[in-house]
Amino acid sequence: MKISSVGEMRAMDRRAVEKFGISEEILMENAGRAAFEMLSREWGVAGRRYVLFCGTGNNGGDGLVVARHILAGGGTPRIFLVGDPERFRGAAKTNREIIARLPIEVRRIQGIAAVRSAVLHADGIVDALFGTGLDREVDGICRKAIDLINAAGRPVLSLDIPSGVCGDTGEILGTAVRADHTVTFGLPKIGNLLYPGCGLCGRLHVAHISFPPSLYDDEAIPVETNGFIPLPLREPTAHKGSVGDVLFIAGAAGYFGAPYFSAMSLLKAGGGYARLAAPWSMTPFLATRGSEIVFVPQAETTEGSLSLKNKNALLALAGKVDMVVVGPGLSLADETQELVRKLTAVIDKPLLIDGDGLTALADRPEILRKRRAPTVLTPHPGEMSRLIRKTVSEIEKGRIPILRKACADLKAWIVLKGPHSLIGTPEGRVFINLSGNPGMATAGAGDVLTGTVAAMFGIGLPLEEAVRKGVFLHGFAGDLAAADKGEDGITAQDILNYLPYALKQDREGLDETLAERCEGPAII
Repeated sequence: MKISSVGEMRAMDRRAVEKFGISEEILMENAGRAAFEMLSREWGVAGRRYVLFCGTGNNGGDGLVVARHILAGGGTPRIFLVGDPERFRGAAKTNREIIARLPIEVRRIQGIAAVRSAVLHADGIVDALFGTGLDREVDGICRKAIDLINAAGRPVLSLDIPSGVCGDTGEILGTAVRADHTVTFGLPKIGNLLYPGCGLCGRLHVAHISFPPSLYDDEAIPVETNGFIPLPLREPTAHKGSVGDVLFIAGAAGYFGAPYFSAMSLLKAGGGYARLAAPWSMTPFLATRGSEIVFVPQAETTEGSLSLKNKNALLALAGKVDMVVVGPGLSLADETQELVRKLTAVIDKPLLIDGDGLTALADRPEILRKRRAPTVLTPHPGEMSRLIRKTVSEIEKGRIPILRKACADLKAWIVLKGPHSLIGTPEGRVFINLSGNPGMATAGAGDVLTGTVAAMFGIGLPLEEAVRKGVFLHGFAGDLAAADKGEDGITAQDILNYLPYALKQDREGLDETLAERCEGPAII
């Protein structure tokens, strides 16, 4: 499903009106009707009391439509206006004039005390204060209204996006409504799917409000959810060399988990051959945990990290495999960092760079730009900060535009890890991944991701699809672990162990509860 920015949605609205003749009044009616249908289905209408907080823009106009349908359905709506009703324009003004002729209480609120009792005795609340147009911090009476909504303990439906959430970033602008359900119109907005705003939407629904598919499926919209990609069939004649032969260049003294998890996850996610080039002194210990891994012991520095002397042997080995992974647990030793830079410049196979490998290239991005073979980078925000010379705060406030620029500049596929990880392509497309949970914020989880992505490439998916599928399955394995164990205390080993179950369920059909979380907004 495509995900729009606020500007893209405004352009869609204009095209709907100007190109297809779908009037603003029809669009507003369809939006309000869709929200009402959700409210009716979830909470019921007849005999129930609803309070609607409405601003004076189009979001407030949508709320007025909902109020009218609540009245028609046998419920009792009470509308509290925040702002001067004379500011309504266009379709919103038309709906205000209709409401004025109906037996619906409409009150402009000057203070919260006057409406507190009505809110606390309501059966539900509709939030139609701001919508996606908010670009400043919430203050004054609006802030007090949001605080009251959040403290009331009543079911809350937000229209388009919870008021107070930035539609383009998911940032909370001072304070924001905590909704149980959100109905977003036309397409989901970026702020509906990026945290922290995503965490305030509750269950997200989308209504296309009679937009034709040429609008909401427009290829010019570069952002979308990381939709379902079918796994390739496993042929009866498959052998370990035909389902992925991957070289992992990883490990250093004190970093035993990273090389193990990255190589072993390839095998757990369906790959056939994991070759691990790690310092020779580590190999016996790693072999006790992962005897299925093929070990290629390497010369090491006095610090216990990979020596530059290994360069030629590693290049020769890289030429024999399908893909190379560099970085998990390599350390920041100067000689090892130089080894990464020299290998990256000349390896002519698809290369996935993670962890300490990213640090090695942060000061030499031109090495990435000059690569001819495909490159995949999997940074967390701190590593991304070093790569592109922006602060973590800047990245978090502009994840999508910053990611798109970085992918184009570095000519790489980039997985920006975090809650709802982003997958960017060199052509400027961005996929928002919806699997995963907070329990996966644990050491080693990123190493499992590298092996899972490599496995997807090994079993036959094109690189872009392999990256996307690997990110999804990694998160889904974490979701399966959390479903059985709870989110607290999940380890990288748990994610690793659940990978086969993630693949099995992905082939057979996702559990209904997890599907709701992973597959994105429900369409009304």
